[in-house]
Amino acid sequence: MNRRLATVAAATALTLTAAACSSSEAPGGSASGAAGGKTSVVTSFYPIQFATEQIAGDAIDVTVLTKPGAEPHDLEIGAQDLARLTDSALVIYSKGFQPAVDDAVEQVDGKHVLDVSGAAKLTLTAAEEQGHAGESEAAHEEHAGGTDPHFWLDPERYASVADAIAARLAELDPEQAATYQRNAAAFVDKLTALDEEFTSTLKSCSIKELVTSHAAFTYLADRYGFEQHGIAGVSPEAEPSAAGLAEITALVKQHGVTTIYQETLVEPHFAETVAGSSGAKVATLDPLEGITDASAGSDYFEVMRSNLDVLKEGQGCS
Repeated sequence: MNRRLATVAAATALTLTAAACSSSEAPGGSASGAAGGKTSVVTSFYPIQFATEQIAGDAIDVTVLTKPGAEPHDLEIGAQDLARLTDSALVIYSKGFQPAVDDAVEQVDGKHVLDVSGAAKLTLTAAEEQGHAGESEAAHEEHAGGTDPHFWLDPERYASVADAIAARLAELDPEQAATYQRNAAAFVDKLTALDEEFTSTLKSCSIKELVTSHAAFTYLADRYGFEQHGIAGVSPEAEPSAAGLAEITALVKQHGVTTIYQETLVEPHFAETVAGSSGAKVATLDPLEGITDASAGSDYFEVMRSNLDVLKEGQGCS
């Protein structure tokens, strides 16, 4: 935390210089975030970027703070990033997911910030779903009662966020309001169709225990009738103790779990350890925090449908 605060403080001290350079290089830039004739909106990480792009179309310049392939939880904000935030017309983020973004947003005028965590209805904690069976005692104490921020893995919550983004963009750019609302409706229709596919495919799975490398799938598990058991906690940096690994391995054997799910942006060591100790196999279930060359698809919908295929096989769904 001290390191994050120091980084933000240093970035703040350099913001005026960086912003001045930015203004001189791009005469169209202003406090309203207009650059090159387009309004500038900065998003924090991929799911928010994707939704905003789907809604904004070509009318708005949408950028993202978290680079493809980077672990979004570990994002650090530099001077240029902070200059982008303070110079943009709107910053869209979800409070509680990226600590560095939470700190940096405090430097931005609140009139130019949209926090989507309220629209996402972040009501579930990982502890409610899987009891943090695999976390060390220290990690358990840190995350017990902590809200799971991975709302986009529930299409219904993601749709609510899309509606909130569309409403805010309409306020920002009233002339394009009808376009934003129309694009949002089309995006929500796609999410509804995706939700129906998940519901239909996963309604008759023989294995209800969902064992994942970290507890990122609380909302997905809740929506589609699974009980999540994260080897680590909500944060992928939390490491399980030896006793925790033994406990979750016993659970895998007891419930006949056949598949342990690893992720694209997290080392698979602990998932492989549990699989090796229990006789289960390892498969990839993507929490969709970002798209990389290793992703099983080029966008949210393609990767989610790949996740559905993986779950159908791994959870014994007929």
